[in-house]
Amino acid sequence: MKLFVWLDQQHGHLINWGPVCIALGISIYFYLPFEPKLQDYVIAGIIIFGLLIFASYGQQIFQPIVVGFILLLSGFIVAGLRAHTVKSIVLEKPYYGAIQGRIINIDRSASNKIRLTLDMVHLDQYGVTPPRKVRISIQNSGIRFTPLPGMRIILTGYLSPPQGPVEPRGFDFRRNAWFKSLGAIGYSRAPILVLTPPKTELDLVIFKIRKQVFDFVTRQLPKESGAFAGAIMTGDRSKIDQATIQNLRKSNLAHLLAISGLHMGLLAGFVFSSARFLFAMVPWFALRYPTKKIAAVISLIAASFYLILSGASIATERAFIMVAVMLVAILVDRRAFSLRSVALAATLILLYRPESLIGPGFQMSFAATTALIATYGWINKRTIYKIPKPLRMILTVAITSAVAGAATAPIAAAHFNQVANYGLLANILTVPIMGLIVVPFSVAAAILAPFGLSWIALTITGWGISWILLVADWIANTEGAVTYIVFPNPSVLPLIAFGGIWFILWHGKARFWGVAPVILGFFLWTQTQRPALLLSANGGVSGLLTQNGRVMNKKRGDGFTVRAWLENDGDGGSDQYASFLRKGYSGERYARVFQIGGARFMHFIGTKIPKNLEAQCETNDYIIVQSAVKLAGPCILIDQTYLQQTGAIAMYNDGNKLVIETTSNNTGKRLWSDPD
Repeated sequence: MKLFVWLDQQHGHLINWGPVCIALGISIYFYLPFEPKLQDYVIAGIIIFGLLIFASYGQQIFQPIVVGFILLLSGFIVAGLRAHTVKSIVLEKPYYGAIQGRIINIDRSASNKIRLTLDMVHLDQYGVTPPRKVRISIQNSGIRFTPLPGMRIILTGYLSPPQGPVEPRGFDFRRNAWFKSLGAIGYSRAPILVLTPPKTELDLVIFKIRKQVFDFVTRQLPKESGAFAGAIMTGDRSKIDQATIQNLRKSNLAHLLAISGLHMGLLAGFVFSSARFLFAMVPWFALRYPTKKIAAVISLIAASFYLILSGASIATERAFIMVAVMLVAILVDRRAFSLRSVALAATLILLYRPESLIGPGFQMSFAATTALIATYGWINKRTIYKIPKPLRMILTVAITSAVAGAATAPIAAAHFNQVANYGLLANILTVPIMGLIVVPFSVAAAILAPFGLSWIALTITGWGISWILLVADWIANTEGAVTYIVFPNPSVLPLIAFGGIWFILWHGKARFWGVAPVILGFFLWTQTQRPALLLSANGGVSGLLTQNGRVMNKKRGDGFTVRAWLENDGDGGSDQYASFLRKGYSGERYARVFQIGGARFMHFIGTKIPKNLEAQCETNDYIIVQSAVKLAGPCILIDQTYLQQTGAIAMYNDGNKLVIETTSNNTGKRLWSDPD
């Protein structure tokens, strides 16, 4: 068969497809409409055992396909095992009352409010075991309270189960919370009482050190520069202004803030090259010892320290594993930068945290790394290095930014619904500053800290950060800086990703087949149909799609849901009030009337049941009510009872009929959507 001939031509390169096969198995687990049962995993295990026997005694030509299926099934099993391992209590219903717990994390919400993550949770007036962790947003800005890690507190607040997608096919926060063992989220406007001061628990020692480093750095540097420096050193973004974050996003520089592959790579690279330089200055030492390997060990230690200091977030763990694989490659006399190293790093991460596959961080990191290694592998065979060195350095930065930007742009657009049009320029102007000033002098500050001289290095670090923030502000406020993108249907990103992977990993002329799924993916993206009507899970807000954009039934309330709808429409530049002013609804403030095709709707806002509901049912096709009501008549009733079963609703105008799509049908019965 021709397939086996092609596989034989890939000899020596098939190992790079290992994480792809594992990722397919993980994807199958996450996108199943039901939760696999124990017997499903047993059957998968039996099949793996049988395939292993076949691979051992079967013909060698079949082995790549057999191994691929083994890895696929292994990815499926690992994902299921991980989901059950992190299982925790999830709050069953809203709760209001006293909340006790120990502070284990401090950050800020999208509205710039302090958020506290608590463990050792105790809920008064609640008759079941409380969640393992809860997260509370502190809404009262007048509270004079300085949270510290390890502090045990009590406060009065509201808690609710993690919410599902704001629309069918949308981002499922419940799944994200499940893998963080986060059983409830909420807010508090009440005073906070400290029950016990911070103790020296071992699991919070690193957190306390991080807090001390963060406080020191933010005191040494001006407000935004200090907040930025504290964030890239410790992972704490609690003091960064939301306007700064928006500027970084609009200029495609938000990756400079997240502790990911760039930071870890720059740190490890700087330490590695500095160590080799210092060793070279001592010829006696350099001629007798393997300085390259010693430098790799020192760099690995520095990267490990940075991992711990930064809080070991998922993104940082992923970056550390990638860097560690490359440094270990040096220790065993292998190429540090190769597709095999990337494949090994991806495999380790997928087996360790399979849920990271469906997040933008993993996808963007490996898309950029794979594309860069493949590109520079091709460049190394050409004559680019005959260009004069100063020009070559500029060209290298431009190529790196362009390739990484092109590889990650579809992923960023699919997840964040926007493209930074001047992101290439912004990265060319700032990434060299990050690598030549910010990271090196941050390391120098750590070295000088025991001597009380860290302020010297931090001052220079602040200059570099000020330049980055200046560029971000300039780019973000330039006309046409951002293009908002429609949220694609679920098949788009997998098609683009598979096509890109095929083009890079396959060897031979057949690699160009990868262009076809990429083109198909982008074509399907342009054909994405947005719902004619969106209705929130609580029935409080609805959005009607018109020629002028989506119209909201009210001008305030349910802001998070509305903002997500507008972003998914590719209308991220609008706000709720502007969308409310568009034409589409009529009627009173609490009884909105509209039509979709020939269907007539009436949406009642508020929990008070309308007196004329029976009469309205006679003249309308659909009645939407936030309360739970009983209604006899020819209309279709969508009330609280209905929405509790369906979640958020999307309606599509398919010619002469309306097609209703519900969140519950899309998510299915999974651990995170139906824990029982």
